Amino acid sequence: MRNFDTEYGWNSREELPSKDFICHNCGKNVCSNKGYRYGEKIGVEFIRYEDKAFIYICHNCEAPTYFDKEGKQVPGVLYGDNITFLSEEIEGVYNEARNCFSINAFTSVVLCCRKLLMNISCELGANEGLKFVQYIDYLENNNHIPSRAKQWVDKIRLLGNDGTHKLESRTKADAELAILFTSMLLKLIYEMPGRLDNI
Repeated sequence: MRNFDTEYGWNSREELPSKDFICHNCGKNVCSNKGYRYGEKIGVEFIRYEDKAFIYICHNCEAPTYFDKEGKQVPGVLYGDNITFLSEEIEGVYNEARNCFSINAFTSVVLCCRKLLMNISCELGANEGLKFVQYIDYLENNNHIPSRAKQWVDKIRLLGNDGTHKLESRTKADAELAILFTSMLLKLIYEMPGRLDNI
């Protein structure tokens, strides 16, 4: 986490309409009313300004967060849980999916989650080059997932397949579901056994 309070000097802050958001830098849920506004002149005879964008300053870490007039947040927030006991490769792809979510690259999210099915299976002993459904079968047949989990694990594959083989982009809801199911799979296979080993 960067320390924006000491690295940057924010001058001429003003009071803004209060806004609740999750800070991209410290991860805290904050309600800020301090920051900066951008407005454009409207009219010729009677000039007024219309707000177009805001930069809110987190009161916890002083990081700036930009919001356009539709409320889109930049930088976005990482979606999904931090998961421990992952290998470097698995953690890298999982965090890539989370970072893609933060920039609204939802199709990329589901593709990363689909790729994780292969990475996890291969790390647990499956051969490379299998069909994605075979990676799920490998996880189930080798008791890495309970049989009742197969359906939601397969949903990760299906969302990724749609992202690969259909023209329309995946939605935010698709990406949220892919990360939710992927994080549960990672907890089941890596985090829970890792925690048990460290008791």
